[in-house]
Amino acid sequence: MYETAKKTAEYLLQIKAIKLQPAKPFTWASGWKSPIYCDNRKTLSFPEVRGYIRDSFAAKVRELYPGAELIAGVATGAIAHGALVADKLGLPFIYVRSGVKDHGLGNQIEGHYENGQKVVVIEDLISTGGSSLGAVRALREAGCEVLGMIAIFTYGFARAADSFAAEQCRLDTLSNYSVLVDMAAASGYITQGDVETLKVWRTEPSEWGKEIRG
Repeated sequence: MYETAKKTAEYLLQIKAIKLQPAKPFTWASGWKSPIYCDNRKTLSFPEVRGYIRDSFAAKVRELYPGAELIAGVATGAIAHGALVADKLGLPFIYVRSGVKDHGLGNQIEGHYENGQKVVVIEDLISTGGSSLGAVRALREAGCEVLGMIAIFTYGFARAADSFAAEQCRLDTLSNYSVLVDMAAASGYITQGDVETLKVWRTEPSEWGKEIRG
């Protein structure tokens, strides 16, 4: 499991799907200042990385959820990854929008599923967990039995862990923030001073960098 986490982190850094810039923070859509930016869609452009992530997801599904009957991807970032995993496992695939369509059939869940089907949800990134758990709730309301969620990467915010626990949804990831920071420091990608900055940011991400905004 740890080897998978290290290899995934190595790939994400290598293809610049994750960028670390403690001295020049990014601004998220939420307005938060952040020393890290993650765009896992880039993994789809690199066949070796794409295949590794697909196979790692599939292995986790087999290990944790051998009774899975359906794979669901969270739109939009995990649609392709979910479809790849479903194909690898020979399982049906659906995906879940962030909300109900305002035209056509008004679907939030796209694809064919049966009431009571056991589904594993595939996600690309976990930040606060809000949108990811929205997909879980939509599937449950549609009559599916959500076995759990597996994501490529998580920032490891306490808020997300609390939200998943409250929703009674198990979350597993291929890699995580702590492993990534360790890998980046070991390779010389960041300094030890950067490591401390990154640790502080994760503790209070909404407060970090307010002096920059000011």
